[in-house]
Amino acid sequence: MYRGSEKVGLGGVLVVVAVAMTLCTGVHGETHYKVLHSFGSGNDGAGLWGSVIVDKRGHVYGTTSGGGKYNGGTVFKLKPHPDGSWTEAVLHNFYATRDDGAGPFGGPILSPSGNLYGTTEVGGKYHYGTVFELIHTPSGWEESVLYSFGTQSEDGGEPVSGLVMDSAGNLYGTAQAGGEPDHNDGTVFKLTPGPDGWNETVLYTFCLSHDGCSDGVRPYAGVIMDASGNLYGTTQYGGTGCGSDGCGTVYRLRPLPDGTWEETVLHRFNNDGKDGVGPGWGSLFMDGSGRLYGTTNAGGSVVGGIIYKLTSQPDGSWKESILHNFKRDAKGYSPNTGVVMDQAGNIYGTTDYGGDGCGVIYRLSTVVQGKRTYTVLHTFRGPEGCLPEGNLVPDEKGNLYGVTALGGAYGPGVVFKIVP
Repeated sequence: MYRGSEKVGLGGVLVVVAVAMTLCTGVHGETHYKVLHSFGSGNDGAGLWGSVIVDKRGHVYGTTSGGGKYNGGTVFKLKPHPDGSWTEAVLHNFYATRDDGAGPFGGPILSPSGNLYGTTEVGGKYHYGTVFELIHTPSGWEESVLYSFGTQSEDGGEPVSGLVMDSAGNLYGTAQAGGEPDHNDGTVFKLTPGPDGWNETVLYTFCLSHDGCSDGVRPYAGVIMDASGNLYGTTQYGGTGCGSDGCGTVYRLRPLPDGTWEETVLHRFNNDGKDGVGPGWGSLFMDGSGRLYGTTNAGGSVVGGIIYKLTSQPDGSWKESILHNFKRDAKGYSPNTGVVMDQAGNIYGTTDYGGDGCGVIYRLSTVVQGKRTYTVLHTFRGPEGCLPEGNLVPDEKGNLYGVTALGGAYGPGVVFKIVP
C-alpha cells in the first residue's frame, strides 16, 4: 500500500507502531476528546486509514486494513450506549484466499437502504482488489464481491479510497494503479447495477498525455460529486514541477451527452516555494458556493504542507488561494487528509506529524478582521491514538469522528470523537 512516497505493507504495521509509540508518550487532559474503541485486543482489526461513517442512530461504521480473524482486515460497527460506553462488532472478516478482498484502506459508505459499500486494495479473483457490498439480513451481515479488478484489460487496480453513490445507485471511485499497460497510473471508474450483476466502466485513465503526465498520476484520494453529477478529485503525483514525478493535481470529470466523460485539470501544484506538493489521501470538500478545499502534505512557504481553496473564475479557470501554511513544529504539519467545514465556515482537519510526534487535530477559523486563526484542538500522544488518517466526519450535532492508524491501548489504532 502506497502512502505518499512510502510503501507501508500490512505486515509492517507493528514495526511502525513500535517507533510511533516510542515518540508518543503521555496522557492528555482534554475533556472534549474521547476514544470510542482501541483496536488490537483480539480479532477486531488493526490499522485504520479511511474515514468512518455515522448513521442517524449514532452508530459508527469503518474498516481496518489488517487484523481480524484472517488478518485481511475487517468491516466494523460501533454502537453507543446510554452510559457513554461503546460496543464494537466485526461485521465482516476479509479473507483474500477465498476470492474475497483484503486490505480495505478506504472507509465504507452507507446507502439509503442501509447497505455498506467499499473497496479493498488487494484480493479478489485476480488479486488487484475489489468493490464489495455488505447487506444486513436477519441472520447477520452478508458480504458479496461486486467487482474484482483485473476482470477487464486496463480497468485499474489496487483501490485505496472509498466510494460515492449517485441517486440512481451507481458507484464511483478511483483505482490508484492500472489503466494503460505501459503507464499503470490509475483510473476513475463507475459501477452500474444490472440484472446480471454490476458492470464496470472506466471513466478516465490517467497520464493519457504520456508527456510529463500533466493530467496526474496515482489518484490515492476518492472522488466527490456535485449536484450536476460532476466528479472532483486529486492525484498525488503528475502535473508539473517536482522533477519527473510531478507535484500532483486537482481534476474534474464532467459527463457529456454522448456518455463519455471529459477530464479537466483545475490546478497543477508546483514546487515554487509557495504552492503545496502532494495532495495526499484525503478527498476534497466542496462548500455551498462550489468552492473546493483540500490540503497537501508537503510544500508551501514553510514546507510543512498547506490548506488551499480553489474558486471557479468567469473564464472557466480556477484560482488557488492558500489559507494556511503548516510549519514543521508542534502545532502540526504534513496533513495527509482533507478538511471539513462547519456551518459558520470554520475548517477542521488533522496532521500526520507535529504535537508530540503523533499528529494533531486543528481548526482554522472563518475570516475575522481579514485573517483566519489556526488552533490545535487536540494533540495525539500514543495511548489515545497516533497518526490520524481519513477525513474527519461530522454527525448531526456537529461532533467530529475520526480514526488513527496507530496507537491506542493496544497499538494498532483507535476510533475517536471530538466535540470542537
